[in-house]
Amino acid sequence: MSELVPNPLCAALEEALRAVETMIREVDDDIERPFQAFHSGGVWTGPAAVRFDTQLAHYRTRVRGSGDKILSDLRLALARTPREVTDHEARSIAHRYGLS
Repeated sequence: MSELVPNPLCAALEEALRAVETMIREVDDDIERPFQAFHSGGVWTGPAAVRFDTQLAHYRTRVRGSGDKILSDLRLALARTPREVTDHEARSIAHRYGLS
């Protein structure tokens, strides 16, 4: 029977998840700051401001939903990936995905 070794895809997915979590936090912060500033009441008022607010709120919702979906997909892929595989499978996975 073949000895099991760590699956290199798990490490790659974990690394991707950490990197993407950081990026999504940054994007969330980058849209949240102007959103909150706009809602402070001192930035802009009037009919054009109301239209802009509607668009900004829509984009904020899309950004947050997209980030959540990306993280969910990565977590699901990681949960479905076996932690250990045979040495042959590990080499094949590493070759297929260009992992070292």
